[in-house]
Amino acid sequence: MRVFVTGASGWIGSATVDELLREGHSVIGLARSDASKAKLEAKGATALAGDLDDLDSLRRGASEADAVIHLANKHDWGNPAESDRAERAAVETMAEALVGTGKPFVLANGLSGLVQGRAALETDESPEFGPDAPRGGSENLALEYADRGVRTVIARFAPSVHGVGDWGFVTFLADAARRRGVSGYIGDGSTEWAAVHRSDAARLLRLGMEHAPAGFRMHVVAEEAITTREIAEALGIALNLPVTSIAPADAGEHFGFVAGFFGLTMSASSEITRAELPWSPTGPTLVEDIKAGAYSGE
Repeated sequence: MRVFVTGASGWIGSATVDELLREGHSVIGLARSDASKAKLEAKGATALAGDLDDLDSLRRGASEADAVIHLANKHDWGNPAESDRAERAAVETMAEALVGTGKPFVLANGLSGLVQGRAALETDESPEFGPDAPRGGSENLALEYADRGVRTVIARFAPSVHGVGDWGFVTFLADAARRRGVSGYIGDGSTEWAAVHRSDAARLLRLGMEHAPAGFRMHVVAEEAITTREIAEALGIALNLPVTSIAPADAGEHFGFVAGFFGLTMSASSEITRAELPWSPTGPTLVEDIKAGAYSGE
């Protein structure tokens, strides 16, 4: 297949491009800069200049491809409304270009806010509808196109997609630990996160694109539940820092913006995903990655 990938030079996207090329697909990668263009072309991919606000480029990329994997997001933590607006416009533009084609449209989303008090399941519907919802309600918007001849596949990512070079949530936790001189967890540290290694995530994205039916929600989850205390303890070992509990009232000051996520339970099952697709994670666990130095800054 000729696959259009947004976020192609990002943390997950670059691994996904490698996975697709390795398995014989060709790739058109959205490139925001000359540096991104050069990286993509060095791998053997085709670069398409543009970003999430360049709707003409998104429309062209989707129209010229046999499949779309949408991984880009502005992640503007200072202006989430702008990120949500751009995400919805991008999803609508690419999905409209695919109407009636039967082509796969794999859309990335997170597990944050999906459910509380238990592990999220693939059968759980997203509560986020409409342009004012987080991510512009893009998951439910994309699923509407499953009835219009688009093979929409939702990829819900664990809060930690880990590995050497990660710049996600665990990196922010490690930075806070170094800055404060202690590796902290909130309260009793019983809050749980799901996790997946970057290589396993890339492989599942490819498999979902190739095989998942229209309207399928797949959970990009290798480990269902790791307590935040276990994460903090692993960081303490890796960074040679003491480990301590942080009172919920002090979490914002201690951790920064990531406190809002570190205090949420974001555990999830991938049982249905593994039953539907030939995917079995093989990468290291999150704790193994942390202890091996993936977040030590070395």
